[in-house]
Amino acid sequence: MNYPASVTEMSRQVKRMATSKAAVSRLPAVRTSRRANKSLPATTRSFMERLPSEILIKILSYLDASSLFSISHVSKLFYQLANDNSLWKSRYIAEFGKDKQRKPKCTDELLLKMEDQAAGNWKWLYFKSVAARDMDKWKRHLGHTSSYTGLPCQTEKVLRKLNITWELTVTDKSGHQNTLELSWSQFFETSVTLCWSAGGYLPNYQHISTLQLHGVRRIGLSCPSLKKPGWRSLMAKLDMQTLTKNAQVIGQDRVVQLKLLPPGIIIGVWRDQRSVAFIMLTLHFHKLVERSTQGSSDCPFVEPMESLPFDDIDPEYGLHGYKLHIALHSTERKLMSESFSQLFCHRAQISDGLIQLTAINSTDLSQHTPLSGNISLPWWCEALQGEVKNCCIMSLTLLDEFRKPFTCVSYPVSMKLEEAPVSYDHDGEHYLIHYQDSDTQVKMRLVWEEEQQQFVLVSLVVYLSVCTVNKHFGRDY
Repeated sequence: MNYPASVTEMSRQVKRMATSKAAVSRLPAVRTSRRANKSLPATTRSFMERLPSEILIKILSYLDASSLFSISHVSKLFYQLANDNSLWKSRYIAEFGKDKQRKPKCTDELLLKMEDQAAGNWKWLYFKSVAARDMDKWKRHLGHTSSYTGLPCQTEKVLRKLNITWELTVTDKSGHQNTLELSWSQFFETSVTLCWSAGGYLPNYQHISTLQLHGVRRIGLSCPSLKKPGWRSLMAKLDMQTLTKNAQVIGQDRVVQLKLLPPGIIIGVWRDQRSVAFIMLTLHFHKLVERSTQGSSDCPFVEPMESLPFDDIDPEYGLHGYKLHIALHSTERKLMSESFSQLFCHRAQISDGLIQLTAINSTDLSQHTPLSGNISLPWWCEALQGEVKNCCIMSLTLLDEFRKPFTCVSYPVSMKLEEAPVSYDHDGEHYLIHYQDSDTQVKMRLVWEEEQQQFVLVSLVVYLSVCTVNKHFGRDY
């Protein structure tokens, strides 16, 4: 059936209404008359609202998904109409019904067979299908591995293309929850640093009960001022009472004090008020797309276990062939990025339950590596900013001899002045950066060269727990 040109023109007007919603939503709310409700006579309603529902649905059928989603925020009437199943069913069938390569899930097939459903079911089926199609498209890019870092070389691109962000839910001891959207993020070679601040609405540091980190995957709709539909994947749920027992202060400036809590959370606390200024976290790229999207709202993604080939011939199987990539960076810039191959430890050198892998030897001047800037951690939130010295973020990727990730760490570290020098090839103050968890230790020694005004990394050693190596390779060292 051919509709008159006036219907097409009305659809253009509706689309302009949907577009104008983006601008209206940014305006501050104002009080309206009590007569602005359903009791208003028909003469005061707009021409569009006086049309029959059938005509309005036909007009809405000319809109794309972004415009339909936007116009559902205009009024209660348009919310009901824009969620009509017939609109989204037609859109779903037009876009996915003829896609023979896409195998619908059982729930999709069930929905296709159902005639009468609750409003909005087909809309969510459409959005889930768009999300699945985009995931299939962009996850293929994760198959290309960087020979330098040993990780997928397009992780940042995939995260951006899939519209992945991260939310932090802060619960205080009274049970009140506050879900924070990301304030800023900074991508680096093998990690991304995230920061949340709430303009003074975060509770006192001592009053926080739990922190929950969720990855959020949103549909790429063209409505920038609206919160787009999406799904949440739990990545971490942390009990602050347990974490604060192991908290340590890694630095401070005149405004904030930085408290470091495992697993690598920095909480910036206002020094004069003890309330929280910001919360910062760095995520390693290893399986980050999967961790951010493939969990549920209350269960995190579980990485499948991969069994390695068993080798009973090599007497030092699991002690050689390691490849290390390590980077130091602040919240703004990279300080160093180096890769080391063929790291090993002889069986006779295993000591105190640790396997030592030396990447930079303090006695080998050719291995000493200068840093490209001072070690500090700039921070900013709302209108304030500062910089805490002698702190930075370490991102470490250690691959086994099969080029499979053995351990991946992104963690804030601080350096401390050492009394005795470890290298006599450099004049200046010597510093130590020491990272330690249950499976891994990293020791980095640096020298501040006053004449060149730069730090030089003169020693880098990674220690692995023998228990972890035995479990990974099926050995009994």
